[in-house]
Amino acid sequence: MKKVFVAELKERDHVDCPFLVRDKIMAMAKNGKPYMTLKLMDRSGEVEGRVWDRVDEFDRQFQKDDFIHVRAKASVYMGKMQLIVQDIVVVPESSIDLGDFLPVSKNDPQQMLTEVRSLIATMVDPHFKGLMESFFDDQDFVRLFAKAPAAKAMHHVYLGGLLEHSLSVARLAADVCLRYPTIDRDLLICGALLHDIGKVAELRYARSFDYSDEGKLLGHIVIGVEMVDEKVRLLADFPRVKAMLIKHLLLSHHGQYDYGSPKRPKTLEAVVLNFLDDMDSKINGVQAHIDKDQHSESGWTGYHRLYDRYFFIGEQQDETTEDRTAVVGVETTDAPAPAQSEKKTQPSKKQRPASRHNSPLSSTLEAQLSGLNLDLFGSKEEQ
Repeated sequence: MKKVFVAELKERDHVDCPFLVRDKIMAMAKNGKPYMTLKLMDRSGEVEGRVWDRVDEFDRQFQKDDFIHVRAKASVYMGKMQLIVQDIVVVPESSIDLGDFLPVSKNDPQQMLTEVRSLIATMVDPHFKGLMESFFDDQDFVRLFAKAPAAKAMHHVYLGGLLEHSLSVARLAADVCLRYPTIDRDLLICGALLHDIGKVAELRYARSFDYSDEGKLLGHIVIGVEMVDEKVRLLADFPRVKAMLIKHLLLSHHGQYDYGSPKRPKTLEAVVLNFLDDMDSKINGVQAHIDKDQHSESGWTGYHRLYDRYFFIGEQQDETTEDRTAVVGVETTDAPAPAQSEKKTQPSKKQRPASRHNSPLSSTLEAQLSGLNLDLFGSKEEQ
């Protein structure tokens, strides 16, 4: 049977094809019987699988990051697609086309790298320009930077996502500098392209996406600052103040201590980078959630746990990109139009999972929506 991709699943579909196991969780039901929850993925996305029978038998056969052939029935529960699994067979990697299982950016990496280098060529400050050239003349770094995802789960979760996200933030930075001439353009573009470079070592992405030991112990911010420091030491007479300003952009780009930022933004460029990074992340994250549920008959997406809400898709199958932008509040380029809907009602309160948060979107995706105020310039200073 041919491969059925996650994005193509419809309710009551009979599924008989391989998936990559992104996660595997054992649990106990109220009646005392064990059950298994799986996160199954391919290049188009991921779907939850539930195993109710033969649980102990299947548990011994495979682990996270294995390939398994699944027989299951697709079912929608609480507005979310899931697979009720009847049978599992482990599949050897030699029989697998990895390109079917790891999501990849829609944008060509070589074209994105060409645009990055074109942006660097427009820089006028010799020190900032020299630093950027030292990174993008390093073929080992470029190979990892062009392949890595931008995150494990929240935004740009696909191969090439880190390059795509960094370039998108750099484009936004260049646009903002046209409107606010007091911003140091070269410094901001440096920060836009380098702010997440530590993710080349923080994340593992040979199969499913996860954190490396270095990522768990240090995190991409610390790793990125170390990478910048190593390059700066190799450049003759690089001004100490300029190195400090670049490092500050990396250290503060999450915006708040509660969101994993060692420092809060304390330069104009750092404030701008924090908001541009957050905006691009949210646009990609929300759009990916909308695209995943674009065939919803209700006109609404499923519940998004991180954002603590549903998103409105719309009614008309031929709805224009402009209409969707106005309704949802995000830009779209080549995302497919949502399917025609027969229902317009918002999901009832009974259907909505319990909410722990009532605040709007938090200032970064890394936060678990703590509901804190965004006090970038509070009176309480660091020691």
